[in-house]
Amino acid sequence: MATTQRKKQILLFLLFGLILGGCATYYQQTQQFQQYITHGNFRQADQWLQNNQHEKEGKNRLLFYLNHGYVEWMLDEHEESNRHFEEADRIIEDYVKNYGLEALSLVTNPTVKPYKPEDFEAVMLHYFTALNYIQLQDYENALVECRRINIRLNQLNDKYQDHKNRYQRDAFAHNLMGMIYEATGDYNNAFIAYRNAYEAYKEDYTEYFNMQVPEQLKKDVLRTAYLTGFDDEVRHYEQTFSMDFEYTPREHGEVIFFWLNGFGPVKDEWSIHFRKVPSPRENYVIMQSRELDVSFPIYIGDKSKEEKEGFSELRFFKVAFPRYLERKPVYRNAAVITQDNKHSFELAQNINEIAFKTLHDRMLRELGNAILRLATKKALEALADEEDENLGTFINIVNTLTEQADTRNWQTLPYSIHYTRIPLEEGENILEVEAYTRNNTRKNTYKFEGQKNKIYFASEHTAVTYPPNYR
Repeated sequence: MATTQRKKQILLFLLFGLILGGCATYYQQTQQFQQYITHGNFRQADQWLQNNQHEKEGKNRLLFYLNHGYVEWMLDEHEESNRHFEEADRIIEDYVKNYGLEALSLVTNPTVKPYKPEDFEAVMLHYFTALNYIQLQDYENALVECRRINIRLNQLNDKYQDHKNRYQRDAFAHNLMGMIYEATGDYNNAFIAYRNAYEAYKEDYTEYFNMQVPEQLKKDVLRTAYLTGFDDEVRHYEQTFSMDFEYTPREHGEVIFFWLNGFGPVKDEWSIHFRKVPSPRENYVIMQSRELDVSFPIYIGDKSKEEKEGFSELRFFKVAFPRYLERKPVYRNAAVITQDNKHSFELAQNINEIAFKTLHDRMLRELGNAILRLATKKALEALADEEDENLGTFINIVNTLTEQADTRNWQTLPYSIHYTRIPLEEGENILEVEAYTRNNTRKNTYKFEGQKNKIYFASEHTAVTYPPNYR
C-alpha cells in the first residue's frame, strides 16, 4: 500500500509539472521575441534576451546563445556575436547525456532534456561565425569556421549507421570557403573549394533539396582554374557547363553580396498513429503506421509477465512527434542596382528545405525511441493495474497528457540565402539593394571604394516574414 502511495505522489508531481509547463509550443512561449525579430526590432529583441537571463542556465541554454548571437550579428556587433556563437558551439561540443533526464523523458517527453540541435542548426552557427570574422577582416578564422562545417557534418553522419541524412555535404560552405580563399589571393584552394561546391550542388542539392547549381559558381570554377594555370580543367568545365570562358579581370575589385530572406520554419506537434498487427515471431510485438507505411518490431522476451500482459492488451496508440510549419518570406526576390546594371541574386542555401528533409530523416531514426517511450508508459500502466485499478487509470491519464513532442528549434535562421557578385568601378561605387514584395519595394544603399584585387563582403537580411502556416 505504501508503495502504491509513493507512485501516486510521483505521478502527481509529474502531472503538476506538466500543468505548469503547459502545452504551448516553443514558438508560442517566445511569441514576444519572435514579433520583435520578424518586424526588425533587434534592439527590443536584444533587451528581451537581457530580461530572460534565466534561459542562460536552463534547458534552453543553447537556444539562448544561438538567438543572442544572431541578434548581435544583425546589430553589427560582430565580436559580441561571436562570443555568443562560440559559447553555443561549446555547449554542442560538450553535450553529454544526463541519464537521469533520459530516464525521466521515457515516462514524460523529450522537452525535459536540454535542447539538442538539429544537425543543420549545429552547422549553420559556423556560417554566422564565419561572416562575423569576414566583417572583422579575419579571413584565417573565417576559413577555420568553414572547415569546421564539413568536419561537423562528417561527425554527425558517422553516428548514423542506418537512415543516413540526405544532408551530408554543405555545398554553400564549400562555396563560401572558395570566396574567402579568393579574397586572400589563394586561387588554387579557391578552385578546389568551388569545385567541391559544384559537386555537392550537382550530386546532393539538386536531388534532395530541389536546387540547381548557381550560374555564378560555374563562372567562379572557370575563373579560378584559369588563374591557377589549370588549362585542362578550364577546357573540361567549359564542356561540362556548355560555356565559352573568357577571362575578364576585375581591375577595381568587387563585392560579394549575401541576401538572407525571411525566417526558417518553426516546430509544431503532430501525432503518428500505430496499431498492433500479427507478429510472425514469438516474443515480438509489431506496431504498424499506415501514415508512414512503416512497421516497428518490439522485443518483449525480456519483459516481466505483467509487462507482457500489458502488451497483449495493446491495440493501438499514438506517438507525438515534431513537425515543421513553414514561414513564407514576405519578400519574393531582390537585386543589386548599380549605375549601369541590375544584378539578380541566385539561391545558394535553402534552409527551409534542408530543415524539412533533415527532420524527416531524424524521425525515421528516432521513431524507435518514441515507441520505446510509449512502451515504457504502457508497462507502467500494466504494473499499476496489478496493484490498483484506479492507479492504472490515473497513469493512463498522465501518460496521455505527458505525450508531447519537443517543439524547440533555432527560429532566427533565415528561410534562404542568396548571393551575387558585383564588379566595382574606380572610385566610389553606390550600390542599391532592392527587395520586392507583391506591392512594395524596399531599398537600402551601400557605398564601396573600388580597389584593385579587393573583394568586399556585405549582407542584408529582410527579416519580415508571414506567421507559421498551421494548415
